Amino acid sequence: MFMSGTPAPSRVVIPRWIQLVGLPLLILLIWVVAGAVRHAVFLFLVALLIAMLLNPLVRGLGRVWIPRGLAVAIVYLAFAAVIALAVLVVATVVVQQTRHASHRVDNYFTVDTGQPLQTGAEQDLARFQIWLNTHHLKQVKVERQGQKFLNSIGTSDVTKYTNKALNWAEGAGVAVVGLLFSIVLIVVVSVYMLLDMHRLSSAVDRRFPPAPGTMPLVQRMEAALVSYVKGQMLLSLIIGASAGVGIWILGMTGLMPNGEKYAAAFGAWAGICELIPYVGPWLGGAPPVLYALVQDPISALWVFLLFLGIQQLEGHLVVPKVMGHSLRLHPLLVIFGLLAGGEIYGFPGILVALPLLAAGRAAWEFFSERVELEPWDARNEPVAEVVEVPPVRRAAP
Repeated sequence: MFMSGTPAPSRVVIPRWIQLVGLPLLILLIWVVAGAVRHAVFLFLVALLIAMLLNPLVRGLGRVWIPRGLAVAIVYLAFAAVIALAVLVVATVVVQQTRHASHRVDNYFTVDTGQPLQTGAEQDLARFQIWLNTHHLKQVKVERQGQKFLNSIGTSDVTKYTNKALNWAEGAGVAVVGLLFSIVLIVVVSVYMLLDMHRLSSAVDRRFPPAPGTMPLVQRMEAALVSYVKGQMLLSLIIGASAGVGIWILGMTGLMPNGEKYAAAFGAWAGICELIPYVGPWLGGAPPVLYALVQDPISALWVFLLFLGIQQLEGHLVVPKVMGHSLRLHPLLVIFGLLAGGEIYGFPGILVALPLLAAGRAAWEFFSERVELEPWDARNEPVAEVVEVPPVRRAAP
């Protein structure tokens, strides 16, 4: 902690020749090196983000006289338990609900019921054609075209596709379990970083002392990451709960058949997809809309309107209120960061882009207080003083 009487750090002026030559070359070098060893860079960046995110908890345990090594172990065990429990619960729910839904889809296309014996798809086609005929739309022959489509796909085809969906869900669960083992290296690196984070923070403070009344660099970056994670988790919780409650209401009112049975799974899926920037809301709404479309086209319309309303609420109210205060980044910079993250490391790079931008913004604000670019305005150039030399007078001969 620095006393209020500590003098403000002096500003470093970067000459124009470094701005013109050195900075572009440095950026190009960083880009080339990051592209050549992007896997190692990505692992260390993720480990650094995790270490900086957990360091406030370790620092808090240190205030109650717990040794740092023990505090790191406690925090990491709690963190791993929460992540593993969340993954296990979500994977179990998704696999079970997908299995149940695949059987319903299979029965919808293949099992004959009622009098005359027809599948659920054929009965819905007949009801839809009757609705068109009673609303002066007899020229639209939906039942005939739909019957041709249903006849073209046999029972074996439907079973094949439902089995593929089931195998995908089970494979996704196995992949999630395998992912837990693949991140061991990140955990090990982040543990080493977290054990030495206090030394790194002290070294940075000695080299770049913060201005009086301001936070040190590492703590600024930690606060930015914590703010981002809190905002993202709250956003996912709001969207997931809204989707789940909305689907449950549609199911209870009969607007979406059996919607109340899958409300938890669809809500959890929407909340998880919200972690994906931009395309996440559309991915979150696709499975419930497709499921409702198989059940009843009118139900699909209601589900589509539900998610459209959720996205409008998200874009105009939730995101500006929740994420606006945590990121504080221009939308163009966010888009560039997402594109750069995807270009360097694909989909995982997109997920890490926004936390890195949040930490980078904190570092930029810190160094902007002590780094100044030499101005290029010619009017600021010092003007040499012109000394008028009096003429030399020659003596008369």
